[in-house]
Amino acid sequence: MENKNTSSQLPTALRIGNSVTTDKPTIIENFNKHFSTAGHAFHLTTPTAFNSTAPLTATRPSLPHFSFSQIHSADVLKELQNLDPYKSAGLDNLDPFFLKLSAEIIATPITSLFNLSFVSSEIPIDWKAAAVIPLFKGGDTLDPSCYRPISILPCLSKVFESQVNKQITDYFESHRTLSAMQSGFRAGHGCTSATLKVLNDIVTAIDKKHYCAAVFIDLAKAFDSVNHHILIGRLSSLGFSNDCVAWFTNYFSDRVQCVKSEGLLSGPLAVSMGVPQGSILGPTLFSVYINDVALAAGESLIHLYADDTILYTSGPSLDTVLTTLQTSFNAIQLSFRGLQLLLNTSKTKCMLFNRSLPAPARPSSITSLDGSNLEFVDNYKYLGVWLDCKLSFQTHINHFQSKVKSRIGFLFRNKASFTHAAKHTLVKLTILPILD
Repeated sequence: MENKNTSSQLPTALRIGNSVTTDKPTIIENFNKHFSTAGHAFHLTTPTAFNSTAPLTATRPSLPHFSFSQIHSADVLKELQNLDPYKSAGLDNLDPFFLKLSAEIIATPITSLFNLSFVSSEIPIDWKAAAVIPLFKGGDTLDPSCYRPISILPCLSKVFESQVNKQITDYFESHRTLSAMQSGFRAGHGCTSATLKVLNDIVTAIDKKHYCAAVFIDLAKAFDSVNHHILIGRLSSLGFSNDCVAWFTNYFSDRVQCVKSEGLLSGPLAVSMGVPQGSILGPTLFSVYINDVALAAGESLIHLYADDTILYTSGPSLDTVLTTLQTSFNAIQLSFRGLQLLLNTSKTKCMLFNRSLPAPARPSSITSLDGSNLEFVDNYKYLGVWLDCKLSFQTHINHFQSKVKSRIGFLFRNKASFTHAAKHTLVKLTILPILD
């Protein structure tokens, strides 16, 4: 859910094919068409021969069956009482402020409704409808690709998903189902732990006077491209009972979205691919979907964080390092293709980490399966940290200084306009988050 003051001003015009329209109802309808088909890129750009590539699956010891447990009203009451009243209502118009205010009255019947969903393997159709707000992210204002979809789901669906998510994540963690090379959306893991793991491996290689090369893999519309049939198969292989599989099958069926902006609402369009954006379950389900990609890394190392993947290897011979990396990268690409996830070649970059060894004028190219040469870069932003090829972190420090300086400059120039309390709040909201 987004804040109630989240607003999106529609562009005055939008490019549709070779023409430009200024009609606002037409603009929101085309935004909806663009967003609802975002995950179809793989099928439009990948040769048919690759569409049927079977995804890698880990061979696991037999897991105990997972079945949903009854949800307790005390847990639902706590969720309702913790709702942010300033978040927006979904298309069902149930305001979180109302739900929070009436929590003690509605917690028990809402809990019964949740548990009935488990028994029937059905989810109320209204909970599958998302309101999408187009948010401009920079570039050409006429291009719908330059807008990010912000999804607002019904509040009760998120309360329900929170309870479901806790049950399945507890199951995954207790049986160590998720790969140790995956840090996304897991308790005790995060961007910091993932970055430290990768940096430790690279620094260790450099300290041994080894070359270390990495590929930072970027996927196009990864969350929108999840194939539901493959994901359901993944859940079944992880020990989910037939009832749970039926519930998730229903969860993905008949989902729709509408674009909402400036008081206008587009017609609904079906969403047949992807994990629901803005949902609680979406990130966890995506982690399950890509979990076994790490098996394809071969002699290289890999780390996954949501759709951010780094593949890297090291050794005393640069030629051997690049050959090993290319072999692993080929296998990883095939694994992603098996999941029907499309490599974004233009944003996938290579880096050669080296502090003291002789640097080649032009290292051998790493190529994608379609024959494109990946660009070698000296700097790359990985999970919020700017890495440079010498690991001096000077680029990161410069970006950090620039952001802090600009905010302090704003406060200094406008210090006469703010009370002491306002200054304290502004520092807390604009500067301290950068330091965390």
